[in-house]
Amino acid sequence: MKLFPALEKRYTKETKSVLEAQRLAHEISQAPVVFQASRLMIKFGILQMLLDSEKGLTLEEVAEKTKLSRYAAQCLLESALTIGTILIEDERFVCSKAGWFLLKDPLVKVNLEFNQDVNYLGLFRLEDALLNGKPEGLKVFGDWATIYEALSQLPEQVQKSWFAFDHYYSDQSFDEALQIVFENKPKTLLDVGGNTGRWALRCVDYDADVQVTIMDLPQQIGLMKEHTAGKNGANRIHGHGCNLLDKKVPFPENFEVIWLSQFLDCFSEEEVTSILTRAAKSMNADTKLYIMETFWDRQRFETAAYALAQISLYFTALANGNSKMYHSEDMIRCIENAGLAVEEIKDGIGKGHSIVVCKKK
Repeated sequence: MKLFPALEKRYTKETKSVLEAQRLAHEISQAPVVFQASRLMIKFGILQMLLDSEKGLTLEEVAEKTKLSRYAAQCLLESALTIGTILIEDERFVCSKAGWFLLKDPLVKVNLEFNQDVNYLGLFRLEDALLNGKPEGLKVFGDWATIYEALSQLPEQVQKSWFAFDHYYSDQSFDEALQIVFENKPKTLLDVGGNTGRWALRCVDYDADVQVTIMDLPQQIGLMKEHTAGKNGANRIHGHGCNLLDKKVPFPENFEVIWLSQFLDCFSEEEVTSILTRAAKSMNADTKLYIMETFWDRQRFETAAYALAQISLYFTALANGNSKMYHSEDMIRCIENAGLAVEEIKDGIGKGHSIVVCKKK
């Protein structure tokens, strides 16, 4: 297994002392409590109050300002103190560096809300999902085979957190990705799994001549039309509704570019190979296929790899039961088995994406 340098340094040898290892084991055993207490430190405004205060706040001041009971404020403060998100100086609580990141890092915010609203209850069924190969945790919301079929019917707050999570990762990469994809000024682009049309809108805004077709589930095409209606270039965005998991469904032909962004991580290796095989059959010698993914092994910073590996278990428990955030070698094997060749891999796009440029063999 190949890893980028920061990951190899962390994952190939023991780096913790005995006491540090013991502490980590206890952090893991208390993780659900730590998560909820930390979330409420934000929701009740305690971390922000401590950050804004010049000399920190006493327990009584926190209780008064938040309108919480002294007992409730004390429980949260003592938990946060031992977690490490706050410190105490002369009986006054102050925000720590970790507390600042918990409060101010936009990616932490997105992941925290995603885990609370989308994943938290469903992850209780992770064991069943791993054993059965099905998203057993999705049952907390209803009876669907995958979360993608359910998106338009999920509770409003769940939808909000799901789309915020999905969009945050992709939006940070779009500026660089547009320059790469439109380097040769393609006139036709097939956006596979285009969801609400966010990338398609960026494309038609970036190039006034390009025609974009989104290939996705019929219900997603409906959401896309609602989202793009009346916006600049919407007349050059078209829908192609289909079930991409149906091996008999062909890809439409005569596209100069095929774009798959944060899409293949939604499928098993067998399904990825099937999708790419059908894409390859629709391509000619000049067609380029771009795959943009956050491969956990190609991250510059270890923290990113850590977060991505945990996100894999969302796919297991709630999304579909059989996909994950891929190691790049696994994706390359699928690409080659589908009759495609990797022309180039561009790393460091946005917040940790890679773009794999493929051509037909």
